[in-house]
Amino acid sequence: MRDHQDFMPALSFVCELDGEVIGSIMYTKAWIADDSGFEKEIVTFGPVSIAPDHQRQGYGSRLIAHSLAAATALGYDAAVIFGIPSNYVGLGFVSSRKFSVSLPDGKYPAAMLAKELRPCAFCGRHWIYRVCSVMDIRTEDAMLYDDTLEYIERRHMPSQEEFYIMSNSFIE
Repeated sequence: MRDHQDFMPALSFVCELDGEVIGSIMYTKAWIADDSGFEKEIVTFGPVSIAPDHQRQGYGSRLIAHSLAAATALGYDAAVIFGIPSNYVGLGFVSSRKFSVSLPDGKYPAAMLAKELRPCAFCGRHWIYRVCSVMDIRTEDAMLYDDTLEYIERRHMPSQEEFYIMSNSFIE
């Protein structure tokens, strides 16, 4: 991801506690286009990672808030992400349907969330979301990469199933 042309190092941060890195967030560019063809660059983030011993203590929320403030300072006016809604609505994210931001097929996944970083960033128009190509990860490539890392027993976490369900559920 860091080598991709759309990676945004100025918005990618780590969280340290007592000199130890306990979390990180990475950003890439994304785009939305309205029905007239006008396109603008926005931001998206992911992954957001917090070490297990430090989860549910507010570090992820602070990392997200800090990085969104930096995105706003750089002139970005909107963010669209995919995530479990309950993890992000407290940070001001809402269903992308509320801002009329859809996938190219016109669908609104329940996991697709949007946030205005400046008022009227979406201005009541219909928008089509286009994510950076770095997010097009083939399972085979991910497995090959995983094989280069120190072995850790694979576990399927309940949040993975929840994300799958939300990503494949649509809002009318």
